[in-house]
Amino acid sequence: MIVIYLLSYDIKKGAKLMAKHKIINIAVIAHVDAGKSTLVDAFLSQSGIFRANEEVRERVMDSNDLEQERGITIYSKNCSINYGDYKINIVDTPGHSDFSSEVERVMKTVDTVILLVDASEGPMPQTRFVLQKSLECGLKPILFINKIDKKDQRAEEVVDEVFDLFVDLNATDEQCEFPIIYGIAKQGIAKLDMEEESEDLSPLFKTIIDHVEAYPDYDDEPLQLQISSLAYDDYIGRLGIGRVYKGKVQPGQNVCICGEAEEPRKGRIGKLTVYEGLKQVETEEAGSGEIVVISGIPDISIGETICYPDNPQPIEMISIEEPTLSMNFLVNDSPFAGKSGKFVTTRHLKDRLEKELEVNVGLKVEPLDTTDGYKVSGRGELHLSILIENMRREGYELGVSKPEVLMHRDENGTLLEPMERVIVNCPEVYSGTIINELNQRKGMMESMEMEGDYVKIEFIAPTRGLLGYRSEFINVTRGEGTLVRSFERFEEHKGEIPGRSNGVLISQGPGTTMGYALNALSERATMFVDPGVEVYEGMIIGMNSRKDDMTVNPCKNKKQSNVRASGSDDAIKLAPPRIFTLEEALEFIDEDELVEITPDAIRLRKRYLNEHERLQYNKARQAAKNK
Repeated sequence: MIVIYLLSYDIKKGAKLMAKHKIINIAVIAHVDAGKSTLVDAFLSQSGIFRANEEVRERVMDSNDLEQERGITIYSKNCSINYGDYKINIVDTPGHSDFSSEVERVMKTVDTVILLVDASEGPMPQTRFVLQKSLECGLKPILFINKIDKKDQRAEEVVDEVFDLFVDLNATDEQCEFPIIYGIAKQGIAKLDMEEESEDLSPLFKTIIDHVEAYPDYDDEPLQLQISSLAYDDYIGRLGIGRVYKGKVQPGQNVCICGEAEEPRKGRIGKLTVYEGLKQVETEEAGSGEIVVISGIPDISIGETICYPDNPQPIEMISIEEPTLSMNFLVNDSPFAGKSGKFVTTRHLKDRLEKELEVNVGLKVEPLDTTDGYKVSGRGELHLSILIENMRREGYELGVSKPEVLMHRDENGTLLEPMERVIVNCPEVYSGTIINELNQRKGMMESMEMEGDYVKIEFIAPTRGLLGYRSEFINVTRGEGTLVRSFERFEEHKGEIPGRSNGVLISQGPGTTMGYALNALSERATMFVDPGVEVYEGMIIGMNSRKDDMTVNPCKNKKQSNVRASGSDDAIKLAPPRIFTLEEALEFIDEDELVEITPDAIRLRKRYLNEHERLQYNKARQAAKNK
């Protein structure tokens, strides 16, 4: 985000003066899939950032491979555009609740937010979360009702629902008087009124200028630069990204860093860059209001303030909410360990997790009592599974345990657990089953309303009860339902929740699976493997139709003989096996199971591969429960 200066001539003094562009910082916030990244694309294309002949892909801000593949934003990103004599810095934020720590950090660096809401869906659970964060920071949002070209759009109703949400979140009278823009982000169109003719985003640009005052000029005051985000460069190390609240910052400048420690520590600014469009550009100076990227301070952290050494004036630290879910990342000790991965040891695991902590502030890593792994805590299953997926693509092998919800105790010693708001949209015919299943998982229904042939149901349910439920939900609704979750609050522990009701088929020994054996097993189980797959002792190859685990031989073949039996020697026809994605595998496993993750495979296995060791472990676990 580069500040552009205009040269003017002072007739009296006969000297050139530098007139700084007015700076406005905005964040685009919304529920997942509302169109944030698409709107930023339109901002960039209509501000002349791209050349006329330049080929630009969709969601250009989603630069990470996983972001492109999944169509979601994982990391907040910065860019800038120029409009008249204003420079507008834009932050594209994630919409998924698991990456909400990204949203929390940027709220303090912006002057307003554009709240995107789907003209059909209306406010969703994550809409509530991101709006609440912006209101708590005293920001005055601009409402953008997106996708008004949908056949089932209900823009006017959605505006009323958003207003109710503002009131529910205790917004001030000033915040409730939000400007409303209607538009189609994909086509780069914004309107002040549904009936208005418009071909571009000019109404939105003008609303931003009218609604938000440019950041005041505090260039002559003592330096205050607060770090709100981190990045990492393989050549120059950790980078700090933050806003200059007061003063000016320059490369090579001696500074002091004020954090949680009582005494500030000394440092020196290395490289100083700002954003010009999508690019980072080196600059010799950045003034108040600007968002900058600095290097040279290897231990810089989120929320710390960079000041002049002789005049330290720290800003209040940025608070990040605690993790709600943990998994154990273990060294892969299966018989197939090291066959496809390059990084397989505890040291490799430790180095990679420490590198992740450099930039992923929503993460917490603790060593286990044993020497074979680490307890990794994050904001949800998706938050942790994205890290795992990145690691496997980089060549790491590891075993991952069942996700475990992190509990808290209040000052009275009462055990508290995280609760989530769940919004279900499904055909009415499946609603009874959904309500029954979520009741069994200790969910409490808050509302239910019909929308045509579909029903919309809201629950408050413990995170524990929702682990592993998504795949079951998809099966129950035949893929026609949607389920959206968002962290709501902590409540008193809800008691025991029933787990997976089916046992698994466990391979008796190593070998290659045979169609003959799988055909016999598939009569009483759902298979996870095809014929011709290498397996090992303790590997999970299917789900039993009953609740008990069963050790089987999937490598058994029919004995060769010259005698053919009528009908029984016909070609074997097997149903396609159930193939797990990483998230589905993590949801499926039980306490005594692991997901083995390698660059070329995702396998399910028992924690203890040997059957005798499994029996001993299960006896000890049952004895502990009975105490």
